Amino acid sequence: MSQIENESDSTLAEIAELEEINQQPLPQRASYYAKKSGPGWLQGAITLGGGSLAGALYLGVFMGYNMMWLQPLAMILGVIMLSAISYVTLSTGKRPFQAIKTHVSPVLAWAWIIATLMANVVWCMPQFALGTAAVQQNLMDGESSGTASTVLICVCLLIVGLVINYFYESGSKGIKVFEIVLKIMVGIVVLSFFGVAVALATSGSLDYKAIFAGFIPNPSMLGAPAPTFSEAIAATGGFADFWNKEITSSQRDVMMTAFGTAVGINMTFLLPYSMLKKRWGKSHRSLAIFDLSIGLIVPFVLATACVVIAAASQFHSQFGDVLNEDGTVNEAMAGAFADQANKRVAFEVGEDFATMSNEEKAAARDALPQADRELAAMLAKRDNMNLAQSLEPLTGPRIAQDIFGIGVLGMAVSTIIILMLINGFTLCEMFNRPGNKTLHLIGTLIAGLGGFLGPLYFWVDKSSKAALAIPTSVIGGAMIPIAYFTFLLLMNSKSLLGHARPQGHQKLRWNILMTIATVIATSGSIWVLLGKGTPGKIGIAILAVLFILGLVGFLSKSSKEDRNEA
Repeated sequence: MSQIENESDSTLAEIAELEEINQQPLPQRASYYAKKSGPGWLQGAITLGGGSLAGALYLGVFMGYNMMWLQPLAMILGVIMLSAISYVTLSTGKRPFQAIKTHVSPVLAWAWIIATLMANVVWCMPQFALGTAAVQQNLMDGESSGTASTVLICVCLLIVGLVINYFYESGSKGIKVFEIVLKIMVGIVVLSFFGVAVALATSGSLDYKAIFAGFIPNPSMLGAPAPTFSEAIAATGGFADFWNKEITSSQRDVMMTAFGTAVGINMTFLLPYSMLKKRWGKSHRSLAIFDLSIGLIVPFVLATACVVIAAASQFHSQFGDVLNEDGTVNEAMAGAFADQANKRVAFEVGEDFATMSNEEKAAARDALPQADRELAAMLAKRDNMNLAQSLEPLTGPRIAQDIFGIGVLGMAVSTIIILMLINGFTLCEMFNRPGNKTLHLIGTLIAGLGGFLGPLYFWVDKSSKAALAIPTSVIGGAMIPIAYFTFLLLMNSKSLLGHARPQGHQKLRWNILMTIATVIATSGSIWVLLGKGTPGKIGIAILAVLFILGLVGFLSKSSKEDRNEA
């Protein structure tokens, strides 16, 4: 019997088994579902990447415990949309790109797939940078951090990504190996950051009341600096308005990073294709939702919450790790401090800042009033080595750096693997050649090589590799409304879903939940883009045009179908 026939028999047997299991109570179903999970863990592997680390790290630095609710909320909204995507895909068995072109709008279909391709390449860059930083800063303790070391590490990351993706393309056994590797990596990431939280808890340095209060949504925190900065801002006197705007602007990008990396636009592309690759169908719909809940929500919320707690307890409104007691700058944080202090200098001197030499800028930073220097130090971008220091009371300095470095490296590697995988799917779809191994390999290489060039050419000598994920995540997060709006329309397509289209109360629930998720994601994107000047306004205009064209196309197709039925 051929391999294809074996896989077909296995799929039929699994479907029959699922139909029986789906009738049983949740505890019995959960045990079976846990063994069959897979696509949800792929989602978990990509979401626990450099963007999530940066979002959680700087959310803690800027907002303390006040925004503990943001990332869980973003993940819940994302899982609502991913559950809807899985429902549509498993009900129809159709590839989403083709379904969107036929039943909604070719414009939205191409916008979705092009945005996914861009996000894969853009997001791959900080993953390579973060992986390089984890090896050089944490595991090698800053040693051998030259160009040769960077090239070698990037080559290794690229090879690992290609090899693991080869397993995925090799068939059902390869997919199982692929998923096991990713589950292990996700487990390592969660355990590493959980260790940070344990270390802080045992040291007695956590404010549990503030932590639990931080899980209660407080939208008023979105447009103003955290209250703990008030005294420090007031101390700067005439420059208080500058610091208010600077902190608010930086917080906005950090919040978008934290929100946008919970579920990115490329995750909306990965999920349906990974399910179809496993030959899942209608009987797998309940399993798919369980899979997303366990493989995505649980590890993401645990890992990011631990990072926010660690960053907030160690760095929020603190400057002692940046400024020494004599007022000089800690050498290890000189670059991060300069990045923040230069903004204050530039605001005061105006256009002359561009013509100042490095020595003149250094002198101007040294001449800043102490209040401004302390505030610049509070906002300095911390990196992997800084956050790893929170483990030292539990493990000692060397083990702390190793444990944290392994966790960060696991984040970077798992995300690189998945981004390359998605790009392979994307390229195959763009050429309408699903399953073409050559195109898939080329797609993985495009993302991998794009990421490879990041730390070598685009982000050389930057003070914080973790901070590099913020601008890329802002770009990626701004694209997510395209996917949310597209699948909201797709869920209501009678021509696509037919009798499987939700009806009555089920339809009302889906539409309410999906509309809430779409409105919040779109509002967040507009909020961030408004702060980006002309490019941001262009981005908003593009989103508006896509929404209008998509809605017109959907209504036109629905009207045509109604006329045909009449």
